[in-house]
Amino acid sequence: MKRLIRLSLLVLIIASMFMNVGCSSFSGETGTEIIDAKEAINLFNQENVIIVDAQHPDAYSVRHVENSVNISRGDIVVSEPVPNLLAPKSQIEELMSSRGISNDSIVVIYDNNKNMDSARLWWTLKVYGHENVKVVSGGLKALAAAGAEFTTEVPDVTPTEYIAKEKNTDMIATIEDVKAQVNEPKDNVMLIDTRSQEEYNAGTIPSSVLVNYVNNINDDGTYKTVSRIQAMYLDEGLLPKDTAIMYCKTSIRGAQTYLALYNAGYRNLKLYDGAWVEWSKDKSLPVQMPDNTEVEINEQDVS
Repeated sequence: MKRLIRLSLLVLIIASMFMNVGCSSFSGETGTEIIDAKEAINLFNQENVIIVDAQHPDAYSVRHVENSVNISRGDIVVSEPVPNLLAPKSQIEELMSSRGISNDSIVVIYDNNKNMDSARLWWTLKVYGHENVKVVSGGLKALAAAGAEFTTEVPDVTPTEYIAKEKNTDMIATIEDVKAQVNEPKDNVMLIDTRSQEEYNAGTIPSSVLVNYVNNINDDGTYKTVSRIQAMYLDEGLLPKDTAIMYCKTSIRGAQTYLALYNAGYRNLKLYDGAWVEWSKDKSLPVQMPDNTEVEINEQDVS
């Protein structure tokens, strides 16, 4: 019965697209977090806008948008007890202050990595209460195509005194939260494995639904439209009021999916920060094997 309801809702969503009517089933405002490259360029010279390049420092040194500051993945994570965990409040405060970012700054982020690192920084800032954050769809490649100015020069930065809010735990799933869903599944909660088919087949958290994070983007690296994201996840069975807990190997790819869903109007979202590395480390926890075939993982972005 629930599947029939979901399919009916999907039909209604698609119908509303053609009628140019907003979908009232999604309580969250849509299209607020992801902007296209042209919109980003229009923001770059506005007062109080800080452009953040989320590439690795080596890539930043080769080419970055003029006046952008670098905040790489390594700046916003800690690696104990497992890799790529959310950094503590004090680390984020020191980082933001050193990059000249104030609490009232408009932060515009881009990367060159399928929107993964931009999304992870977006999620981190949201967790610590910075509301005015935008991600450039398609990142560096899209900005170049839209005519952005690039340089190798590092801008002069005036340090600030950034004060983060307390961590918003509603945006985070712990291992205990995931255990609870595995042991006593709730119909209105979906575990989403955002890794590749090969990784999923080699072992996943029981009851997880596979939705590879690359399905959120087009061939050119830009995010798919709100309507396409809504339709895709409704087809997987994720209703607007459901809770989604997403993860990958270390929840960098998971953050990219989190952003796609939030931007599409989903609001009950949690990122399992410990992710597959934490779950698989504990040999007492169950692992589902959709395919017993052994595979070799060659992806470069298996974070």
